[in-house]
Amino acid sequence: MPSISKKGIQMPESPIRKLVPYAEDAKKRGVKVFHLNIGQPDIKTPQVALDAVKNNTIETLSYARSEGSEEYRTKLAKYYVKNNIPVTANNIIATTGGSEALLFTIGSITDPGDEIIIPEPFYANYNGFSTASGVTVVPVISKIEDNFALPKIEDFEKLITSKTKAILICNPGNPTGYLYSEEEIEKLKKIVLKHDLFLIADEVYREFTYDGLKHTSVLSLEGLDNNAIVIDSVSKRYSMCGARIGCIVSKNEEFIKTAIKFAQARLSPPTYALIASEAALDTPQSYFDDVIEEYVERRNTLITELQKIDGVKVANPKGAFYCVAELPIKNSDHFAQWLLEDFNLNNETLMVAPASGFYSTPGEGKKQIRMAYVLNKTDLKRSVEILAAALKQYPN
Repeated sequence: MPSISKKGIQMPESPIRKLVPYAEDAKKRGVKVFHLNIGQPDIKTPQVALDAVKNNTIETLSYARSEGSEEYRTKLAKYYVKNNIPVTANNIIATTGGSEALLFTIGSITDPGDEIIIPEPFYANYNGFSTASGVTVVPVISKIEDNFALPKIEDFEKLITSKTKAILICNPGNPTGYLYSEEEIEKLKKIVLKHDLFLIADEVYREFTYDGLKHTSVLSLEGLDNNAIVIDSVSKRYSMCGARIGCIVSKNEEFIKTAIKFAQARLSPPTYALIASEAALDTPQSYFDDVIEEYVERRNTLITELQKIDGVKVANPKGAFYCVAELPIKNSDHFAQWLLEDFNLNNETLMVAPASGFYSTPGEGKKQIRMAYVLNKTDLKRSVEILAAALKQYPN
């Protein structure tokens, strides 16, 4: 039998999606499953985006430009300028989701054997994207006791080698919900300039900041034009996960020219999705105001209820719509599967994401889970009731 590649074997499973078969089996048994495992908002997609697809007069669905239409990128640049990110259409490449943006970025700045430093826990697919490119993730651990704040710069310094090409952050963070302050971003700026590294910022949750805090983009800082790369997406901002439109934004001309070659190799992003994404940029501010208010209430509900359970430690997110909780258990992978296979409370259970998949350091996150507060407040309260009952019955 022909052999599978070592790279393919090393590709990690998604901690978010690997439990789906168990959830489907539970549903077949008549068990209701509350999904706190995935960042799929239940917020309605802006009607203006949906109408743009429904009401167009296209007769031939043709290729778009590899970097996305000029109309979309020009309009998108105006959005960034309004958010204190001074860029032009030429600084933007539209991609098939933020995932492709990350793949193109890693492919453009690294060679096999190179290293990227990432504060962990981090978005699980960073491991997968790096593995696919033959790149090594070098983790620097942030702690739940510190609310997953930026690790000390000294911790970064001692990890930098001749193979280090970039530092990658997610801001606000998935899975932690941590929002890096301007001071923390400035610290990262100094270290990447000192060591001539790229600073990649996954900013797909930019709109989702709470408690009066503001988001600081790496592209809003002076002096980082050649170092800063932003990864973005319409998925969360407009509740358009299925559109699969993201983008790369950078003022580094050589990097953009290189990334466009990757974009040309896959031809183009999907045309209908580009149409929807361009229209979504006309979404009124009132939409975001309502969404943020709803997420703050959901966050407060989830955190408050989790804090009532003995032995549970939870970080308080300041952005995105996730939180990480540490449970009085030994193995969250086993616990998450047990919830779906062997437990229900009045024929209801819940699905969570084991946090070990958000780490690359062996053994880290074994007691932790990520919960996405993408359900209404009533369902969130019920989910925590189920969790509390499950922890009492779980054969730890």
